[in-house]
Amino acid sequence: MKLIMSKNLNYYKQVLEKVSFDVTLFKKELEKAFSYLTPNEQQALRRWVNDFFSDRIDLQRVIFSN
Repeated sequence: MKLIMSKNLNYYKQVLEKVSFDVTLFKKELEKAFSYLTPNEQQALRRWVNDFFSDRIDLQRVIFSN
C-alpha cells in the first residue's frame, strides 16, 4: 500500500535534506517536524530518514532518540 504524503511531510523531508550537514540543526528540525505531523506521518518520516540517510549513523541516532 502506497502512503499518500501530505504537503507537511514533503516539506519536512526537504528541510531535513537541506540541514543534514549539521546534526544539531537536523535534530532541531526533526523535533519541529514531529510536533506538526500526525503519528502516521511521523512513522513515515522515521522510515524515510532511516532509508535516505542509511550511511549517516549520526543522523540515524537522532531519529531513534525521538
